[in-house]
Amino acid sequence: MTIDELEASYPTYCKALRILVRDGVSENKARRTVCWSRLATLHGCLPRRYRDPQQLFFLLRREQIASLSRSEH
Repeated sequence: MTIDELEASYPTYCKALRILVRDGVSENKARRTVCWSRLATLHGCLPRRYRDPQQLFFLLRREQIASLSRSEH
């Protein structure tokens, strides 16, 4: 795939990672997915524009935990 194709699909990869986090998939399992690989490629090629998938994973997980915490109150 070209970088342009990867960039065009970036929202889809983020959505897939968000679904993995929502479903409680571990980081190790998430690392073996296509979306993680594509996000890592984008970060490797354009690090100022795209986050490291590990950082994105933890941000999404933190967001999910905060959301769950708010809904309990």
